[in-house]
Amino acid sequence: MTTKPSPSMLLRHHPSCLGPMLLARTPLGLCGVWFVGQRHFPTPLAGTEAPEDPVLREAAAQIDTYLAGARQTFHLPLDMGRGTAFQQTVWRTLLGIACGQTLSYGALAAQLGQPRAVRAVAAAVGRNPLSLVVPCHRVLGANGSLTGYAGGLERKAALLQLEQER
Repeated sequence: MTTKPSPSMLLRHHPSCLGPMLLARTPLGLCGVWFVGQRHFPTPLAGTEAPEDPVLREAAAQIDTYLAGARQTFHLPLDMGRGTAFQQTVWRTLLGIACGQTLSYGALAAQLGQPRAVRAVAAAVGRNPLSLVVPCHRVLGANGSLTGYAGGLERKAALLQLEQER
């Protein structure tokens, strides 16, 4: 999935303890939270730099408090409309995995009523454009192994460790 350029998209570069991030929003809400250079990073991404935009500023603040261990959930308007209907369904389902909990790709597929669609579910999880906020890092391999995180397995491990320490 490529994030389509939009003149109404606002962008904010944000440093984090896990590396530089790019946040993006449309008039509907936050549509992107990426680690710069991660797999499926949307380049080029057309938009206007708006570091003082209230939604982007609040997203950055919530990300910082989450990474500091002081937040478990995000309360932000989201725009998940840049994926297919199936991807959007998967991403909405990810929102139901609580902080500190994990789920296998197979269990996620079964929860969606499509137990044979494990690979399609994994592909949709991997294309999640809202890292951290839509917690794709909480999905593991069938044997509990760390697999498939667009931001890198070292970040996935760090995020899961952070959540276990709460």
